[in-house]
Amino acid sequence: MGRLAILGALHEEIADLLAAMDPGATIHRIAMRDFHVGTLWGTPCVIALSRIGKVAAAATASIVIHEFKATRVIFTGLAGGLHEDVAVGDVVVATALMQHDMDARPLFEQHEIPLLGRERFEADPVLSASLLESARQFARTHAGLPDAAGLQPPRVHHGLIATGDVFVNSNDYAHQLRQRLPEALCLEMEGGAMAQVCYEFGVPYAVLRVISDQADHAAKADFTDFLMNLARVYTAGILAPLLKSGALRAA
Repeated sequence: MGRLAILGALHEEIADLLAAMDPGATIHRIAMRDFHVGTLWGTPCVIALSRIGKVAAAATASIVIHEFKATRVIFTGLAGGLHEDVAVGDVVVATALMQHDMDARPLFEQHEIPLLGRERFEADPVLSASLLESARQFARTHAGLPDAAGLQPPRVHHGLIATGDVFVNSNDYAHQLRQRLPEALCLEMEGGAMAQVCYEFGVPYAVLRVISDQADHAAKADFTDFLMNLARVYTAGILAPLLKSGALRAA
């Protein structure tokens, strides 16, 4: 039976997952990271805090694949909304990921990953479809969301996610990215690097993001509030039914 890896950049994004692991889970310390290995809602898993940024995400993804033999990887957490159709509280499942800050011109085209000949890394369609269905069910029921959150019923989107080593909290910079990447739904700081690692190892992956802010001048306050009060509700609310169903145990 294959092992599923679940990664998040901040503790609040994976806290409820760690709390729900079986009592027999073990912790392995590698490269200043704790890897929690056990069973989560009936599914063999390794869960790890990657920390923030592309290098951190790439290192963590490499370890779960090489050391813990993960056969699928899910990255979960928050993101800043970029596309006009994406609102705070919405959920985005990636069709593909790209690195918006990669620019090796004139040696390579803007956004192209040097020596790989590609700009985008496509998420696994089967794993992503499972996440989409579970996210849509969560959105229909609003399971666990406090009434006082002040959010509209969450919508679920499926599309391009852009990754970069920058926390975007500038209206002008966000506008520039919208002009340059009109397809991108949201911005985050890890997924594209994890996707590149999984691509190079030949391991299927998916990325699940919840919109915490609009990548504008209020992003810091909005992100912090969402992280502290809602991040774990979304992560556990979407992943628990999926893992309990046994859909991810066969690969």
